[in-house]
Amino acid sequence: MSDDWAADAVEGASVDGAPAADDGDAVREEGTVGDAAVDHDARVRAGELAARIPDATVPPLRLVDVTKRYDGGGGTVTALSHVDFAVDAGEVIAVIGPSGSGKSTMLNLLGLLDDPTEGHVELHGSPVAGRSERERTNVRRETIGFVFQDFHLIPTLSAVENVRLPTAFLPGDYTDRAVDLLERVGLGDRLDHTPDELSGGQKQRVAIARSLINEPDVLLADEPTGNLDRDTGVSVLEEIRTIAQGGVGVVAVTHDDLVTEYADRTVELVDGVIGDA
Repeated sequence: MSDDWAADAVEGASVDGAPAADDGDAVREEGTVGDAAVDHDARVRAGELAARIPDATVPPLRLVDVTKRYDGGGGTVTALSHVDFAVDAGEVIAVIGPSGSGKSTMLNLLGLLDDPTEGHVELHGSPVAGRSERERTNVRRETIGFVFQDFHLIPTLSAVENVRLPTAFLPGDYTDRAVDLLERVGLGDRLDHTPDELSGGQKQRVAIARSLINEPDVLLADEPTGNLDRDTGVSVLEEIRTIAQGGVGVVAVTHDDLVTEYADRTVELVDGVIGDA
């Protein structure tokens, strides 16, 4: 209800409580009430829209005091211990560390593929814990892109079909977007080629294009240059930098010093504990 309407209502009341407004005043007041209702509805719609837009000041993906333990025949293994980690929009983070330091576990948690033993994972400031598997799958599909060391391309599908694959169960045709992404990564002339007809660097570019088909907020890359020569690795990392400039946060787990040269910052995992490299 507007302040103007409240003031009009007070002015229109008589001392003895009887209505003091004439018909014209009544019409004017009624119209003002309608305007207030419209304003209220507009504010509600604006609030609903704002709630759907991520807060740019909140990291899209965050681990909060996360510990992950696994129970096995040899006892309990602590893969991660009290890890705090966040990736901001447009940031490239390299995660380094020796084998067995917890890097793969960290990627699994960031990718919502596993749950922490303690602590929690936040997506745009909201804890993921308690969501159903269907909800987690939908969130993962809409928010997170994955790039794997071994590409994980379907050998019988063309480049376009591989890029389009994550949208198989979504309404609409994503062919045009798949073509656009392949053109962006320099493969506009390889749209119909199968993986066997592509080089290692080209396969990785197809994998990167596929990871972007759903316009994710975060890209998780596992050894993105692991199977590439240096020149091809540089080309792929330059593409990753371009992606980050578009507002996508990137986390790249790596043993390759080249990746750290293209990162905004580098963190190191040692025995499940994280620190700046």
